[in-house]
Amino acid sequence: MEAYLDNSATTPLCKEAVEKVNYALTSCWGNPSSLHANGIASSELLEESRGIIARKLSCESDEIIFTSGGTESNNIAILGAANALKRRGSRIITTSIEHSSVEEPVKYLEGQGFDVIRLRVGENGLIDERQLYAATNPSVVLISIMYVNNEIGSVQPVEFAKRAAVHAGANALIHCDAVQAFGKMQLKPYNMGVDLMSISSHKIHGPKGAGALFVKKGTRLAPHVLGGLQENKIRPGTEPLPAIAGFAAAAQAMPDYSKGLDHAVQLRDYFVKNVSAMENIKINSPENAVPYITNISVLGIPSEVMLNYLSNMGIYVSSGSACAKGNKSRVLRNMNLPDDRINSALRVSISRFTTKEEIDYLLYGIANAQKTMRRMK
Repeated sequence: MEAYLDNSATTPLCKEAVEKVNYALTSCWGNPSSLHANGIASSELLEESRGIIARKLSCESDEIIFTSGGTESNNIAILGAANALKRRGSRIITTSIEHSSVEEPVKYLEGQGFDVIRLRVGENGLIDERQLYAATNPSVVLISIMYVNNEIGSVQPVEFAKRAAVHAGANALIHCDAVQAFGKMQLKPYNMGVDLMSISSHKIHGPKGAGALFVKKGTRLAPHVLGGLQENKIRPGTEPLPAIAGFAAAAQAMPDYSKGLDHAVQLRDYFVKNVSAMENIKINSPENAVPYITNISVLGIPSEVMLNYLSNMGIYVSSGSACAKGNKSRVLRNMNLPDDRINSALRVSISRFTTKEEIDYLLYGIANAQKTMRRMK
């Protein structure tokens, strides 16, 4: 048996995405910018896909810019917003537990002279809104806050960002990395006060190589890649139509939000109840975490040792962000968790295709690992 429980890193393709990718590869392979019949058919598929993603975000089609994924969307948003607005001010506000694709461009801008404020989080992985209001002044040009954390599943109060900017008289853009939220929560950037929102295909059972950036109408971004007219010149270059079409098919195949949530809650609660009954287990995810992500620590067993043990059994989890490549979690460190919890952390992430049998197999694997390690001591 195998148990794939690393869905926050990537998800297997759903059949709808596979079929649409194959269709685009074999029957609609023209350049969407070409003016002949083949190109026009490809352009129509591209715009159909754009419309599907827009409807999922309750926005207009021309507010969706296709990218290669969450990392590129975050970079386009952050670098584009900061450079477009740098004459208005120099302060950027973000959090201390952002994904590296937000932290790294912010760090780059810091080196260019921007004043970066990283909001601290508590042991629950949440920022304090009072910190946000205190940090926001008229010089703020960008506030970037992740909606769902990729390691612990905490849900940040993103809607407070626009309120804080308005309260301070800051003409700031609000960016939200919603890569881990898309498909798990209802997303309406207009209702959230968000100007820029990043999402990705391969987190929702679509192909890798496609993502999108919501850019609210009237928002100006300074492009950092120059070329053709594609994607409103924000992301020039020939669009990867098979990946985009598969992305849209996966988005269209997503079940009703509440139905998916019920399934995830049942599996999460079952897992937490049973794993908490074991010795030397700590739950690192806060109570308000989305049920799709549960971070635990198996005290006394280093993460890498546990990962290898479980992998040999065909059980696939992670120790944190896939982009961190095994480095110690910056998220858990900023939550001020003790070293023994950080060094033994595991992230269990599920999807709508995860079964109770897979959770049972994981519980069996953890119990076996604990017995084996005790015998070896």
